[in-house]
Amino acid sequence: MLAVTSDPADARRRHKRSQARAAAASSYNPPYAAIVVDAKNGAVLHAAAPDAPRHPASLTKIMTLYLLFERLESGKIALDTPMEVSEEASIQAPTKLGLRPGDSLKVEDAIKGLVTKSANDAAVVVAEALGGGSEDEFARIMTRKARALGMRHTTYRNASGLPNDEQITTARDQALLGIAIQERFPKYYRYFSLGSFVYRGHAMRNHNRLLGKVEGVDGIKTGYIRDSGFNLVTSVRRGPRHIVAVVLGGRSAGSRDARMRELIASHIDQASTKPAVALLAEVAKPDHAPVHPAKQQLASAGNEPASLGSGLAREVTSAISPGSNAPLTPVKVKTVTVKLVAAKNPAANPPAATPEPIHATAFAPTSRDEALAETLAAVTPIEPAPSGAANPAPPARSSVLGKLPAMMAAAKEAAVPSAKAEEARFPSSPHNTRGGWAIQVGAYEDVDEAKQRISAAKSRISQVNGKAEAYIERTVKGAKTYYRARFAGFDRGQAEAVCKRLKREDIACMALKI
Repeated sequence: MLAVTSDPADARRRHKRSQARAAAASSYNPPYAAIVVDAKNGAVLHAAAPDAPRHPASLTKIMTLYLLFERLESGKIALDTPMEVSEEASIQAPTKLGLRPGDSLKVEDAIKGLVTKSANDAAVVVAEALGGGSEDEFARIMTRKARALGMRHTTYRNASGLPNDEQITTARDQALLGIAIQERFPKYYRYFSLGSFVYRGHAMRNHNRLLGKVEGVDGIKTGYIRDSGFNLVTSVRRGPRHIVAVVLGGRSAGSRDARMRELIASHIDQASTKPAVALLAEVAKPDHAPVHPAKQQLASAGNEPASLGSGLAREVTSAISPGSNAPLTPVKVKTVTVKLVAAKNPAANPPAATPEPIHATAFAPTSRDEALAETLAAVTPIEPAPSGAANPAPPARSSVLGKLPAMMAAAKEAAVPSAKAEEARFPSSPHNTRGGWAIQVGAYEDVDEAKQRISAAKSRISQVNGKAEAYIERTVKGAKTYYRARFAGFDRGQAEAVCKRLKREDIACMALKI
């Protein structure tokens, strides 16, 4: 008989490690937000902090795929087009496909790797291919596209969702994107329902554990970094009903999924059974159409061809009251279709030559007309025909890329105080540096957003430190200007304690020495 013994000291060490892990898990409390939207009419069925800033984590890849789907739809690339793998792409943090510098990655493999494995190296390959060799440039394109779709509170700094303090979004913005991508690209949206993907002999299971487990779930994406918690955007179709739900800030994948199941069960029966409002008005451009006014304006602006991310599309402005349950009602949009050669069916035609790899410059539009077509494809407000027009154009289908952001237009903008009064309220540097520490509650490209953030946090901070002084520090990084929303007048212990309290109340915060 073999006697098995255990060292009591070793057992105690294991027990302590187990207790430490349990304590760490119990203290992990990322800020939560959620929203459930009727995808047919934009009605908000449930909302919890829907407009509070959160980190998207790998939900970022939904926008990365949105832009890739645009390229596929335009015919500029095909599913078997290879994209080059750079050194930068290869060194991305997991999860990843394990790509090596000099490899090539086919577009379809990139899509599958992003949807299932949430591969960060594949995200950078796509970003560099579509962003002229620069992930930073691609992130700017992503942000401009977000604005065009009405996602006012989303800013991208990378294509993967890896940690970056300035990469933020909201539950409402993610719901909008989750609806837009499937309405705009139904053919390619089906990839989000892929259960697994085999790449170079390795099987990769989709991180979305609700697929195949919850009735009607057809996608779309999970995400996690430490600062965000466990995130999930889900699309559910049951009979005539269709909802898109977002959960941000789950304490674990299991608790996030459980919360999503609860939201689906509670609200799917509230969704409309009526025919859907079209989310995107597809208006084909006639062969000899009059020159669009925006095109005339661009033509007179200069001879430089515009890049894809040059911001030609007009930003859809909106003003939603934070936490509003008003329906998502976007502005009507118009899509200009570009004539393309029909793709050949490989089964019915001789095999084509191997596609040329995508190089960094392959995506730059070659003319101002082409750039305009692409940006108009994103969003162009439809203007009513003048009364008495001889041949009025047929009305476009009702639209939501229209409806989702535009509902935000319910709230009126507050009167803007004078510059002098604003400087008095929010100086550019603190007068009170007592204690040598400050707390920062956000950094924004828009000074008004920084002011709003300070106003939202001020009452809570005043409860702890009535002498805390709000200020907005302006800083320039490269070509970008940021406004840091801060409060001064703390020592280190106070700053860290206040930040912990703010985070418990779903306000992002960092303590820093000044």
